[in-house]
Amino acid sequence: MPRDAQRSRVYAAEQFVRTLFDRAAERGTRAVDFFGAQLTLPPEARFASTDSVRDYVDDVLALPSVRSRWPAAEPLTVRARRGVTAAHYEYDGGVATMAVPDRQSTWALRELVVLHEVAHHLCRCEPPHGPDFVAAFCELTETVMGPEVGHVLRVTYAKEGVR
Repeated sequence: MPRDAQRSRVYAAEQFVRTLFDRAAERGTRAVDFFGAQLTLPPEARFASTDSVRDYVDDVLALPSVRSRWPAAEPLTVRARRGVTAAHYEYDGGVATMAVPDRQSTWALRELVVLHEVAHHLCRCEPPHGPDFVAAFCELTETVMGPEVGHVLRVTYAKEGVR
């Protein structure tokens, strides 16, 4: 298995993007100055429970644009995770599962984190955070959330040295 060499850079870039969304929400305006360009970010979905994440994931995987781009996408099970430090995706014995913490922490109950895990499902590649995954995540966020989000991710990934 190839080493997941850019994992920390991917996570750092995505943390920057989540912070950008958080600050826009705190200011009550979706307009942001992003490296000299004025962008309007879409609202980011927040989820109240594992059940609401499950419904969202089912809806995303049923989108015609997602079905046509990833026609082999299988169903994805969503379950609660006991730990609060990470969400994760696993594929074991032909069953795809996303686990999200939902008890003591709600940081993972947000659209960007959920779509990150869905991208792992749509692109089961090695290394897990390599160029194929990055491309799939950018394309998925652009399809689901809008072209501004795909652009922000691509620029931030490039700034962090992610390929």
